[in-house]
Amino acid sequence: MKKYLVIGNPIEHSLSPLVHNFWFKKYRISESVYEKKKIESSDLKNIVDQVRNEKIKGVNITVPFKKEIIPFLDALKGDAQLTLSVNTLCKNNNEVIGFNTDTEGFKNSLLNEKIDYKNKKILIIGAGGVSSSILAAFIKTSKKIYITNRTRTKADELKKLGEASLTLLGREKEIIEVVDWGKTSEICDIIVNTTSVGLIKGENLNLDFKEYNNTSSLFYDLIYNPKDTNFLKEAKLRGNKIMNGKMMFLWQAQIAFHMWTGIEASIDKELIKLVEV
Repeated sequence: MKKYLVIGNPIEHSLSPLVHNFWFKKYRISESVYEKKKIESSDLKNIVDQVRNEKIKGVNITVPFKKEIIPFLDALKGDAQLTLSVNTLCKNNNEVIGFNTDTEGFKNSLLNEKIDYKNKKILIIGAGGVSSSILAAFIKTSKKIYITNRTRTKADELKKLGEASLTLLGREKEIIEVVDWGKTSEICDIIVNTTSVGLIKGENLNLDFKEYNNTSSLFYDLIYNPKDTNFLKEAKLRGNKIMNGKMMFLWQAQIAFHMWTGIEASIDKELIKLVEV
């Protein structure tokens, strides 16, 4: 039996097993199973060792381990090198490699909804494991990127990571600006919540977006379960456009599935209905 995992803490909300097991069945990939596992930081080395020993064929990583996993890996490739955030593990020539499918998954979710994210003003809320993936999606083409986080130092670190990319791209470093938590930036075109606030019913970011009343701004929450966080409910009441992380979740899963199986799985109506929550 080929075993695949998604690891995190918390992990109960993850719908990854539904998606990957659906694809295993659809594409007749026998003797393969995908499960979710709640772990602690102390378990990370053992997980990587199991991939190296082929006891586990592939792993997805969710909060809060997307950066913590890196010291145990042999190498990073693709967007993971830029973001220093890993959500997918593969074994290649006896090495366990960390990949990032979040950045492409996020961009695909916007393109799928025909949302133009180029030359826009962006506000990223949070500076945790997935935040660098969202920053990477915008870094090449955005007019301005604001970052805000409860802990200012983490926001500053994310800014430095982005500035290193801007240098490589030959763009001005001033594109990125950190905003103190609770303070307001100029009105942005796309506001992305990358924090885990909202996973638990009733949680609030407690940020003031009254200036966004009836604007065409898009409020995007990476959380997909529950599908309507308070962040999105409040945006909808203000008359803003909203999006949750469901399609990003499906697109990033598709990329990981292709890495593991060589099959480019389809994201069809049946699958989308399956993950409705």
